[in-house]
Amino acid sequence: MEYRIHPKTKDKISIIGIGTGPIFETPEKEAVDALAYAYEHGINYVDFATAGAQTFRYAGKAFASVRNELFYQIHFGANYETGEYGWTTNLDTVKRQVDRQLKELKTDYIDFGFLHCLDSIPDWITYRKNGILDYLLEMKKAGVVRHIGLSSHTPELIQEILDTGVVEQLMFSINPAYDYQHGEFAIGSASERMRLYRRCEAEGIGISVMKPYSGGQLLNANTSPFGQALTKYQCIRYALDKPGVLTVLPGIRHLDDVKKVLGYLDATDKECDYSVIGTFTPKDVAGTCVYCNHCRPCPSGLNIGLINKYYDLAKIGDTLAADHYIKLEKHASDCISCGHCNRRCPFHVAQKERMKEIARYFGK
Repeated sequence: MEYRIHPKTKDKISIIGIGTGPIFETPEKEAVDALAYAYEHGINYVDFATAGAQTFRYAGKAFASVRNELFYQIHFGANYETGEYGWTTNLDTVKRQVDRQLKELKTDYIDFGFLHCLDSIPDWITYRKNGILDYLLEMKKAGVVRHIGLSSHTPELIQEILDTGVVEQLMFSINPAYDYQHGEFAIGSASERMRLYRRCEAEGIGISVMKPYSGGQLLNANTSPFGQALTKYQCIRYALDKPGVLTVLPGIRHLDDVKKVLGYLDATDKECDYSVIGTFTPKDVAGTCVYCNHCRPCPSGLNIGLINKYYDLAKIGDTLAADHYIKLEKHASDCISCGHCNRRCPFHVAQKERMKEIARYFGK
């Protein structure tokens, strides 16, 4: 397993996590075996915005003995009174649901307590007026909730909530379909969504990725907005390449799903290469580096993706980006202007010219 360090919490988080949405449909023993297998193979991050209440019991049985080695996302607003997923803004219901989930998970704390599914300004107003935000803050003060997160599909609203300084973790839907304005949750322009990712990286807010396959839409040529299917590994790599992303949370149903997603760790660069989507780049991001490193190998040994990333972050105020840039083995000034990267870039970035711009900015 590969891990990334959360900039604020310093937690070591597996790049592959578990989305528990569909696992409630699986018989208990099979589900518990699948969850245990995930843990045994290094997965340590679990989201509990599940579709069915029995998921909590399954996870309690699978993880109780290793609870302190895992990170749980619990959603304040997810409602399982009927046994199936629902959404509530009633404070008493939220309290009952959180208590029930803690009991069934056999734990007395929550790593990341999430404001659940805030997709509009009225949602945000409601969460503040009805006491849910205050309850979450009280739980954090008491040590039951260690960190506060936010689940949303709406970049503009997320930016407003991030301005409060309350949130340390964001759960957001990242995939080529949504980023390129295809699908029900494709909210915000491609450039607006990229600005959000960069802000999270600059401010140390971790991103856990939901819907990496666009609800399966991208995995089928008949439903893919690009007219051809992408693989799960292409989608996972795409999400992990975005600034701020710590972990991707594919939904799992059973052991076979877990094994398949873990296969990403052994996949070749060719199997993960998503550069085909460059053919469909929308106008507002054409010419923008997305850090995919499809331009590599560079004849001069430059890590062009990281050079671009640190430059973009430095320009929006990330005080650590310049230091990260200076510590790179090769810098933009080492570019020999051979044009190899320009010819290779599927997103039509003039990298040769951009290296000169970056060298001037950093003075190196």
